[in-house]
Amino acid sequence: MNTNQHPTREINTHHNPFFEEYHTPHETVPFHLIKTEHYEEAFMEGIRRDNEAIEKLINDPAEPTFENTIVRVDNEQGDGYYDLLSRVYSVFSCMMSAETNDELDALAQKMSPILTQHANDVRLNRRLFERIKYVYEHHRPLDAEEEMLLENSYDGFVRSGALLDDAGKEQLRALTEEAGRLALQFSQNLLKENKAFTLHLTDEEQLDGLPETARQAASLAAEERGEKGWTFTLDFPSYSPFLTYATQRSLRRQLYMARNTECTHPNAENNLEICKRLVNLRREIAQLLGYETYADYVLKHRMATNTKKVYQLLDSLLEAYKPTAIEELAEVERLAQAQEGDDFQLEPWDMAFYSHRLQMEKFNLDSEMLRPYFELSKVIEGVFGLATRLYGITFKENADIPVYHPDVRAYEVFDKDGSFLAVFYADFFPRKGKQGGAWMTEFQGQWIDSKGTNVRPHVSVVMNFTKPTAEKPALLTLGEVETFLHEFGHSLHGMFANSRFESLSGTNVWWDFVELPSQLMENFAIEKDFLRTFAVHYQTGEIIPDELIERIVKSRNFMAATACLRQVSFGLLDMAYYTQKEAFTEDIIPFEKEAWKKAIITQQLPDTCMTVQFSHIMAGGYAAGYYSYKWAEVLDADAFSVFKEQGIFNQETAQRFRDNILSRGGTEHPMVLYKRFRGSEPSIDALLKRDGIWRKKTNGTK
Repeated sequence: MNTNQHPTREINTHHNPFFEEYHTPHETVPFHLIKTEHYEEAFMEGIRRDNEAIEKLINDPAEPTFENTIVRVDNEQGDGYYDLLSRVYSVFSCMMSAETNDELDALAQKMSPILTQHANDVRLNRRLFERIKYVYEHHRPLDAEEEMLLENSYDGFVRSGALLDDAGKEQLRALTEEAGRLALQFSQNLLKENKAFTLHLTDEEQLDGLPETARQAASLAAEERGEKGWTFTLDFPSYSPFLTYATQRSLRRQLYMARNTECTHPNAENNLEICKRLVNLRREIAQLLGYETYADYVLKHRMATNTKKVYQLLDSLLEAYKPTAIEELAEVERLAQAQEGDDFQLEPWDMAFYSHRLQMEKFNLDSEMLRPYFELSKVIEGVFGLATRLYGITFKENADIPVYHPDVRAYEVFDKDGSFLAVFYADFFPRKGKQGGAWMTEFQGQWIDSKGTNVRPHVSVVMNFTKPTAEKPALLTLGEVETFLHEFGHSLHGMFANSRFESLSGTNVWWDFVELPSQLMENFAIEKDFLRTFAVHYQTGEIIPDELIERIVKSRNFMAATACLRQVSFGLLDMAYYTQKEAFTEDIIPFEKEAWKKAIITQQLPDTCMTVQFSHIMAGGYAAGYYSYKWAEVLDADAFSVFKEQGIFNQETAQRFRDNILSRGGTEHPMVLYKRFRGSEPSIDALLKRDGIWRKKTNGTK
């Protein structure tokens, strides 16, 4: 709930920093002052303020209008006040992902049902909805952004149960509170399982095949744990090189099985029943609200609009890519048997190892050859320089901005006219209390307050890159450079936000549109003119040779069809769960293997399970939406083709992308925004061309 109200009573804050003005540069979060005990107090006070504001709003005798109802509900930060609940939640949720501990985990378990109950109290408040409904039916003429806010406000309440009778509302409360609790438990279980496993080696012969960077990182990991030798973990910078380079097949198998059986073991971190219950809870919620399936509920607010179009996309990709993927697999198998004997059976823990050998044979290229040219500080310069070249913005590190961990860097961002644009945080390396993967978040969104002040955003990107060692700085793989560009694309969406209302600002767009800015940026990773701006050897200062760039470009589509099928398989699995019309009673593991089998061309092992660690669709907001990555890939390939045609650094093209996509947030329908940039709807052609997959265009893939 957002309003323009502020409590009048004096609060005994005990110097709780959440209650006070942030006396920091750009009023950034004072992480150095925040202690664990501050969160619960601030949460409860935030709820109290919300409730007080709601009472004032619903008792306002004035006729409900767009200004005195919809704007007040959306924008509590107006009139110089801040939304305390959002303020504390943005910090707490970041800590839960990036820097958690047992104490914070316990607090999250305690607060989850309280916060869900409060959200339900707001969305199911009959008198508040009556005011919104009155404005929805009797409003003044509105501009496009105001219309979108009104539609979102009304529909948001309806989709949260405002039209249900009292019994239905109570049922919805119970379902959403349980779903929130279980999603949190899912994430905590996965993190604990991930951090619990280590592969500790003491015999150097067991490291055969591993590059020096992997050995040094494993030595550092062992040292940090007070161990001798080398320690490998399930974090991607440790796991991936081991599966790719280690010649000890039994050890590859051990690490692979550890990662791919996470949360399936008979212990407190088992997620099998949690997943089953989450699928059923979401189906029950959707059906209570009048939808046949949870996918139907979700897709109403997606560009895809319905399950038929999602399956059209997935099936068209399957048709286009599967034949090539089968050829790719056969080529890897031939190489493996040529090296190991005709009787050799390729197993899942062999794929990375032998596909890497095939890549070396075909292109004489692997990620370790590129690492010396991707020293982290130079990559940062390159990514920032790309933004400067495209959009004219500049970055200045500011050590006075507080951060939540020494690894985190904070920057001020300035627009091309020199005005302050945003605060940008970057958190690069894995650690004990940090989830795997990479993501973008924000501590403050953008909006224009009632006095006309354009409040600028504070955005953050969190990643898990290869750490520096005593001997070497942080040297990234090309894949890690692409990850940086991806998350940076999300951050540009946040930093360029220029909307009147925060709920429509930045990345607050439909989920099958939100990946467009991020995936578009990945395209630059193999562009020669971009690489030559920053990719220099960390020891010699030599610019990356043209011949090496040519090998990168030629290898760009290596195993591309296999990678596409992997994404399609995840999309099929997601849809299989969330198109359920009846109670889901099947065992998760066999159900998973059946659900995605038409996109699987390798052996499926009976004990492995993706679902129990599939955070995107169980706890990350992508339920019935994982197809979004491939949907957005169609968009990004189509959009980047414009940059390729007009010059990858063309500032007019970039400005048009900024004006029509990055700055507009969710203020209009995403297809309207895209067509305004592109001049037409996207087609799948650019994606097929980029991936080297040629065929006639299939109907229904736009």
